[in-house]
Amino acid sequence: MARKTSKGGAALTHIDAAGEARMVDVSAKAATERTAIAEGRVVMAKATLDLIVSGNAKKGDVLGTARIAGIMAAKRTSELIPLCHPLALSKVTLDITPDKKLPGCIVRATVKVTGPTGVEMEALTAVSVACLTIYDMIKAVERGVRIEGIHLVEKSGGKSGHYRAER
Repeated sequence: MARKTSKGGAALTHIDAAGEARMVDVSAKAATERTAIAEGRVVMAKATLDLIVSGNAKKGDVLGTARIAGIMAAKRTSELIPLCHPLALSKVTLDITPDKKLPGCIVRATVKVTGPTGVEMEALTAVSVACLTIYDMIKAVERGVRIEGIHLVEKSGGKSGHYRAER
């Protein structure tokens, strides 16, 4: 069976010649500095955002808890996403910015490693879990909260070089 290709014709790296899922062999790749930035939004009612910002949510510090959850998630990505390589991350930052215009929170993760493979999945996992944590901590107040727009903003390093999402 031929190797599967995407719509654009590029070969899918996690599918072998027989069409089976596989972990990519990165042993021959050079260790380079790689960084990825991902972002997402948690949209809610203004009153719910005010509760978060004031620090009066029943479960405690919503943003601090979400920040720690996102960092922990980035470090455990290979346990959650079956074909991801375990990586010794050198940096994980999570910035959560309340935005009254949404209203809601903008969640941004930056992940860095020196290694043979990128950290896009770690950054996306960090954002996803931080957003889910915000939802978990405020769901008693508002069940209609929406998690939106989780995406890779930028990545650098490795053979494929630099990528920046278009606005």
